[in-house]
Amino acid sequence: MLPFAAFVDCLRLAADEGDASRPIRCRWRFLSADGQPVQASNGATIGPCDTYRDSPPENFDYIVVCGGLLDDRPAADARTVEYLREAASRRVPLIGLCTGPFALIQAGLMKGRRCCVSWYHHGDLTQRYPDVVPVADRLFVVDGDRITCSGGMAAADLAAWIVERHIGRAWAQKSLHIMQIDSARRGNTAQPQPASFDRVTDNRIRRAIRLIEQHLNDPPSTSALANMLDISRRQLERGFMQELGMSPSTFSRDLRLRYGLWLLRHTSRSITEISAECGFADNAHFTRQFRRLFECSPSQIERGTDIHETPYDGELAALFAERGR
Repeated sequence: MLPFAAFVDCLRLAADEGDASRPIRCRWRFLSADGQPVQASNGATIGPCDTYRDSPPENFDYIVVCGGLLDDRPAADARTVEYLREAASRRVPLIGLCTGPFALIQAGLMKGRRCCVSWYHHGDLTQRYPDVVPVADRLFVVDGDRITCSGGMAAADLAAWIVERHIGRAWAQKSLHIMQIDSARRGNTAQPQPASFDRVTDNRIRRAIRLIEQHLNDPPSTSALANMLDISRRQLERGFMQELGMSPSTFSRDLRLRYGLWLLRHTSRSITEISAECGFADNAHFTRQFRRLFECSPSQIERGTDIHETPYDGELAALFAERGR
């Protein structure tokens, strides 16, 4: 509901003077396969809706898919998939909000494209579509005529980007200010999420942390991480030292060790399985580094030895619990 409302309201406020809501500078329509109102998971109903049959894709500058709850059913029904494919064939830009990108992937329209997804649904996406590489370290991604957004209030940032592009920056700012938002965030702004280490102010380092968190079992090298962020290795290393007082490789290693500690405490996996899950080449390397950080061995943790908690271990627990679902 929030990404849907934030996106539409940004358009509404940019379309007219004040808060009059007349669709002058931009217009929008709600669509559903059969034209019936659509119920959100919070019980609110969105309508009236037009049917796909009465709304040819070429009538629109953009078609936006706002996803909902993820369950065992496909992300989109057959008529929606057909409509999205027709829109793509007519080169209409497609936008996926929140879990909306799942429908675009199901329709086969994200091959070779970067796909932005919320950190919360990163695991869902990789589990359902292992061939798709998700981008979960930024608010939204523009990849040609495919635009994907992590959801939440980031939908307002994306809508403001579109308004500024077509109508002007003043109208985008006007919408955001009425919505009590200071200014639009850029698409490459890091997503807020658990274990974000709030003392980190450099957006590039926050994004790097996201990437490390998402690849705990296959950690990228410092050079690969710098390439992902489009900065030099030297810039990345300097940023980590300034923000966290350690190198990217040290941060990655220690975070993976803390993930190993969480797995030892909360799962029945063997030390061999955990060392592999945490991106260590073998048990010996994992055990040696584990002892260095925690001053005890993994086998001692299995037997119930307690250790001193760091100030941010509670934050990390939320991240590890989500990853270990």
